[in-house]
Amino acid sequence: MPVMSILSCKIMQDEIVWILENDPAIDEVIVVENENIQEFSGKLNKVNLQHKILPIENIPLLSEINSECVKNSECVKNSECEKYTVLIYLMELGLHKNPKDLKNKVYETVELLTPFSSGILVFYGLCGNVLGNIETDFEGKSFPCPVRILKDRKNRIVDDCIGATVGGMDNYLSLLKSVGDAGTYLFTPMYSKGWREFFELDKLHKDPAKALKMMKKTHEIIGYKRVAKINTGLEYTENFDDSIREFAELFDFEILEFNNGNQEIFEDCYGKMKVEIKNK
Repeated sequence: MPVMSILSCKIMQDEIVWILENDPAIDEVIVVENENIQEFSGKLNKVNLQHKILPIENIPLLSEINSECVKNSECVKNSECEKYTVLIYLMELGLHKNPKDLKNKVYETVELLTPFSSGILVFYGLCGNVLGNIETDFEGKSFPCPVRILKDRKNRIVDDCIGATVGGMDNYLSLLKSVGDAGTYLFTPMYSKGWREFFELDKLHKDPAKALKMMKKTHEIIGYKRVAKINTGLEYTENFDDSIREFAELFDFEILEFNNGNQEIFEDCYGKMKVEIKNK
């Protein structure tokens, strides 16, 4: 029974919903219960995707499932032993503030998911150059399943979630050059909803108004003047336009818009991992 685990920052939950919704071969979706899944589970419900929410300790070990299948002489194609499961583990946004902590948490979670997984697909990029060696770090006979990270068509690890969303390094560099004359935030739908959590606004000051004032001052110092709306073609996150306008009005930013978001990298990496674990 192949089980693909997707370990992801929750900023990329829309892309995961899209993958799950567009793969009819998936027999079962399990979401690991934690504090990051409420919005994601709601989106799955909205598109009528059945899923189980289980604490990690209640998820059956892959070795136990495979052992039962070997023992069961009546196990045939399309039975419990042949079903394809996708296991989702979402991580919090705040980890990006400290790349070292992010790496440690991602590596710890990869090891946590290993007993349940035929393969682990990591929905992250280089993220401050701390995850560039994750595939080789988990290679070898001592590690029982492949670990893969998001890469573009030239087999280069993407820089971050924006790099993945726009199709890889070349497109990302082109986008950055186009806005290089002034500091510009690049917002996907999930970024537009989660920027307060991402920037940990509540930690700047206990008074929200003073926290915003401090952030405005920071923008003035470093020269940020714009927010760019990156259209991904996905509509799982509601009120994208309103969220962008709210952010722009708060900081007196100009709004730009780009239509080069897509799911190519997510689809490609998912498809390759799916083939890899089914051929094991």
